[in-house]
Amino acid sequence: MKKITELIRQGKILISDGAWGTILQEKGMKPGECPEMWNIEKPDKVFEIAKSYIDAGADMIETNSFGGNIFKLKNYGAEQKVKVINNAAARISRKAAGTEKFVIASIGPTGKILMTGEVTENELYDAFKEQSIALEEGGADALIIETMSDLDEAVIAIRAAKENTKCEIICTMTFEKTISGEYRSMMGVSPSDMTIKLIDAGADIIGANCGNGSIDMAGIVKEIRNINKKIPVLIHANAGMPVYKDGKTVFPENPEEMTNNISDVIKAGANIIGGCCGTTPEHIRKIAEKYKK
Repeated sequence: MKKITELIRQGKILISDGAWGTILQEKGMKPGECPEMWNIEKPDKVFEIAKSYIDAGADMIETNSFGGNIFKLKNYGAEQKVKVINNAAARISRKAAGTEKFVIASIGPTGKILMTGEVTENELYDAFKEQSIALEEGGADALIIETMSDLDEAVIAIRAAKENTKCEIICTMTFEKTISGEYRSMMGVSPSDMTIKLIDAGADIIGANCGNGSIDMAGIVKEIRNINKKIPVLIHANAGMPVYKDGKTVFPENPEEMTNNISDVIKAGANIIGGCCGTTPEHIRKIAEKYKK
């Protein structure tokens, strides 16, 4: 199977998957429960999520491993199960993807802050190394380091993944629009800053996820393209900005609305399109029908 970056160089628009967390909740995951433990305790339900996106037309699917690092798992007393949990996550998605689709294994932030001395660079590196190796051993084709807000943590994660696996490395950060109309991560990083640093660190694909609905993602892609015209760009937008309604959080963009909005994101220069919070297999199905090529 060709690499993701090879297909993009051939002019392909690739379709990724949608939300995992919100779908896990729909399948019965309780507040405070460890999502990653479902890979061991309820693998069939995790498989259903992965397979639903493949059946919807996704070219690649993530893994249920976003919080699968030692720091996050320690909150659930599962810090000794990093390898087992991540192996299982990758194997489940590999089974759903088969041999024709890609598995892009999810690696989220640790929740630790470098600048306060809460964690050292070496500790972060070791955590990302451990998770990356386990995901590759489980069958991942690529690793997606996602929802990052701290550029230093993102760079360490890329380096750990790049130096210890043969996987393609994707890295996305999360930006919000400021009052003045600029895009910034929670730590003040701009898409321009991100582009330079992540490419220098060795990322094969960069982009943005969460934080914005599909409409605002076009502005982020434009800023990336102002800095670099060639780096493959992945966008995982929310299904609109969350609204609290009738006692619960909802994401307002239906599949048709999100699909129409994605047009500007692709025109701006995105190569891989998927979804984040609130997106469903039906969102991905509509997007794949219109843009997959």
